[in-house]
Amino acid sequence: MAELKYAFYTGCSAKGVAPELYNSTKLVAEKLGMELIELEAATCCGAGAVQEKDEFLALTINARNLALAEELGLDLLTICNTCTVMLRETKFKLDNDPELKDAVNEVLKEAGLEYKGTSEVTHFLWELIDGVGLDKIKEMVVRPLKEFKIAPFYGCHIIRPPYLIGYEDPDNPKSIEMLIEALGGNPTDHEAKLACCGFHSFWSAEEKVTLKLTAMDAESAKREKADFMVTPCPLCHTQLDAMQPEAEERMGTQIGMPVLHLPQMIGLAIGFKPEELGLNKHIVSTADIIQKVA
Repeated sequence: MAELKYAFYTGCSAKGVAPELYNSTKLVAEKLGMELIELEAATCCGAGAVQEKDEFLALTINARNLALAEELGLDLLTICNTCTVMLRETKFKLDNDPELKDAVNEVLKEAGLEYKGTSEVTHFLWELIDGVGLDKIKEMVVRPLKEFKIAPFYGCHIIRPPYLIGYEDPDNPKSIEMLIEALGGNPTDHEAKLACCGFHSFWSAEEKVTLKLTAMDAESAKREKADFMVTPCPLCHTQLDAMQPEAEERMGTQIGMPVLHLPQMIGLAIGFKPEELGLNKHIVSTADIIQKVA
């Protein structure tokens, strides 16, 4: 097996609103033999907001983040869909526009950095499959998730746009389902698994429309009698978990659909306790999940 060592880009959410994602990622990665060298000097990717206001500034910020990974001679690994697409967009633009790359590097020179284009941008989900491998993960399972019906929720930015992401078929992705099956769980197909969670439209669109979208996504999993949803994106998790009660209130419905971060689901299967993984920190109760694995 190749060395599984990465420059770890945490993004903002895992150090802010979703520390359970950061903690569970670290626990699971170590147990699976992944070495994560945290880029402590990295900054926010811009999340699309900075990009709308000042594209050159956003490119420079992310070129700096990539240059930090390049200094380590490692690929950059993210745990957020939006961070993934923002960083990959920066790399795509700079690698295909020498003049733009030179202009960005003129700014980075002030910090003693240079973007060269030598590090790839990858996601934790992809490295679980291509780096660790599904066979290795199966061998690590001590608590198969056979009692659980699990609804994947991909989120927009880990499958689209295909020219930036290109990991799998954006209309028929299978990576999360394959991982669920490797953990002994039962993936369920549901209408909203490729839908938008509403996070990025919350502040720009009509709030009721955004919350309706959130409710529709969670209800889609509930109709298929899923025990919980799982997502590889903390922004999707924030919208589907933290905003679910408000979405219920606005839509006049009861959903109660738990939403797990990807490493939390893996952690349950490979032997970590629910409280170690932060399942008790969610807004929508995970009590039924905790009871089943106790």
